[in-house]
Amino acid sequence: MNRLTFNRGFVLLLIATALFAGCSRDPNVRKQKYLESGNKYFDAGKYSAAAIQYQNAIQIDPRYADAHFKLADTYLREGILNGAYQELRKTTDLQPQNWKAQVQLGNLYLVAHQFNDAKSTAEAVLTGDPNNVDAHVLLANADAALQDSQSALREMQAAIDLNPKQSQSYLNMAALQLNAKDSAAAEQNFLKAIELDPKSLNAHVALGNFYAQLKRFSEAEQQLNIGLQLAPKNPAIYASLVRLYMLENQRPKAEQLLQQAKQAMPDVSEGYRMLGDFYVAVGDRDAAIREYAQLMKDHPKDERVTLNYIQLLLNSRKLDEAKAVDDALLKRDPKNAEAQMFRGELLSAQNKPNEALPVLQSVTKQAADNPMAHFALGVVMNQLGNVDGAQSEFQQALKLNPNFVQARLATADIALRKGDTSLLRENADAIVRLAPGAPEGHLLRAAAMLKSNDRATAEAELQMAAQVAPSDPRAFIDLGSLRGSDKKYAEAEKYFESALSKDPRSIEALSNLANLYTMQNQPAKATARIQQQISRVGDSSTFYLLLSQAQNAQKDVAAAKQSTQTAIKLDSSNIGAYLQLAQLDLAANQQDDARKQYQQAIQANPRDVRAYLLLGTLDDSTGNWQEGQSMYKKVLEIDGANAPAANNLAYSMLEHGGNVDVALNYAQIARRGMPNSPNTADTLGWAYVQKGSYNVAVTYFEDALKEAPKNQPMEYHLGVAYQKLFDNNKAKEHYQRALDIDPKSSLADTIRKALTSVSS
Repeated sequence: MNRLTFNRGFVLLLIATALFAGCSRDPNVRKQKYLESGNKYFDAGKYSAAAIQYQNAIQIDPRYADAHFKLADTYLREGILNGAYQELRKTTDLQPQNWKAQVQLGNLYLVAHQFNDAKSTAEAVLTGDPNNVDAHVLLANADAALQDSQSALREMQAAIDLNPKQSQSYLNMAALQLNAKDSAAAEQNFLKAIELDPKSLNAHVALGNFYAQLKRFSEAEQQLNIGLQLAPKNPAIYASLVRLYMLENQRPKAEQLLQQAKQAMPDVSEGYRMLGDFYVAVGDRDAAIREYAQLMKDHPKDERVTLNYIQLLLNSRKLDEAKAVDDALLKRDPKNAEAQMFRGELLSAQNKPNEALPVLQSVTKQAADNPMAHFALGVVMNQLGNVDGAQSEFQQALKLNPNFVQARLATADIALRKGDTSLLRENADAIVRLAPGAPEGHLLRAAAMLKSNDRATAEAELQMAAQVAPSDPRAFIDLGSLRGSDKKYAEAEKYFESALSKDPRSIEALSNLANLYTMQNQPAKATARIQQQISRVGDSSTFYLLLSQAQNAQKDVAAAKQSTQTAIKLDSSNIGAYLQLAQLDLAANQQDDARKQYQQAIQANPRDVRAYLLLGTLDDSTGNWQEGQSMYKKVLEIDGANAPAANNLAYSMLEHGGNVDVALNYAQIARRGMPNSPNTADTLGWAYVQKGSYNVAVTYFEDALKEAPKNQPMEYHLGVAYQKLFDNNKAKEHYQRALDIDPKSSLADTIRKALTSVSS
């Protein structure tokens, strides 16, 4: 019998291989190896690589709590707070007694302003682990956020008593004491933190900032310079020193420091961008543009530099330059969401909202968590007249970033237009909280109070706005308007004059002052005051236009025309001047001259719809309805949601045998844009009559007549609708009302024929 013989070494090798293969297939071993690999990357500061390894471990075992916890920690290091929150929730679900994870989750609740959740989490940890220092700190911070200062200080003291050698606890106690207005105790705890850890960067910077608030500038500079020595490549320390120098009104010293930062941090984007960002913050756009142009040369591959430069050019209305830089970035990176967003903003700035809309809609799908993208989309929707859509996008931006002041301002503006006092007040309060040194929040609060007829509180808010921004004329203008409406003309005049002293070129202040004189039947005084301001500030196109209006009120048409022509000479793009000149021509029954002014206005401002609309109305009124329709269509090519143009075009089409379906669409656009206008209700009702929807038409005509009860065409249209419904009694009633309004109008014969048809 044949025997099989084996090489012993080979057998051992097979056994070892089998054992190794068995281990590699064991999911517990594999997930552990991924965790260990992730930990090595984590310890080396390679957080992206660590995250991948932890995710691999979780893929093998979705209930692997240790991997979830480490992934959460990795996300925290990278600033991915939503990801950290999700992983901490999974960790605590799997390991409810993982107190460290619970505390980290509580701290995220604090960041999200979910203070009650943070407090509940801290209390739950302390129930299971009464001596947990970090949980006492969390509870202290939650109590402070909930305005319970005494409990906050008590919990913080408990944390210190449990571990009196922990420097960070004293820093936290100092912050809480500052919140409780106890500066002396706070200073002692800042110093104690440094005593325990002389190399604590946070402690030196916190103490430096504390001294800066107290205007103890030399001590502040000393502490911040120690921090700079400890971390010469930390942008936050440079920022604190810059704030200090600006408090001391030492801008050159701040600029010199930021030049130093550029040299110290040539490979840290946030560091070498600080000087450019400083210029943006202080409002020196020219210097900011020069600095960023140089950064573009020095760091051509830094995407953040490129994006910031585009934003800066956009804000400075340098649209061609912004487009060139943005196009170049999109050529390199076509899917860059921010660059796509800037393309949409560019189109919006170029008054091309219809082109901007799909671009920004695509961006919000691609980057749904970008508040700036939602804000930009809201701006475009607002341009297109979709106010509800705009408000929804602004609200989404605020959901993503509740501290987004621009979105707050935009939402408040919509609330003001809608008359939504509650929404207006909500956003005004938020703006006051977010920007306490700016007047906007107080101005909006005042507007909300006036809507509620609370004039005393409105005045108090306007006084506060004037106090926080004494060089801003807006509060003084509003106070003048408030006094004027109370017929306290002398006080109103003082406020308007005060506004002009702050901004001698404020057209709003000067026009309000001129109107004040006109209200008192003193047009000559209005004219003289405008001429006086022109002599003070020099030639101003807008002021000459205002002068023309005042002279026209004095019945001095020749002087009014001359002033308007001067306004055009000073600024050939001043469309208001062309429109004023056309109005003067129309008043003199010089329709051909008025038409020329409208045409010149269009030539000077081809994207401004006002001249097209007025020219269309003029053509309509003189029987040239084909040209009128052409003008309305041009308006809608520029602004597809323009309600007056859509209304006029729809009505003209219905009167002159146009496509009823197209006319109905235009009438609906008009109604959406002007939902309270009797004219849009009448036009839409007339479209429904011609579509055969007579009951619907009646509803719109009745709405129109509620707002305009003595309107002959509307009464006639309602009579037609009732006649189509075979309700001859009501038809006769409304025909008779229409005829009684004006028996000699151009419509009167048509009404008489209709009346005869229902009376026979």
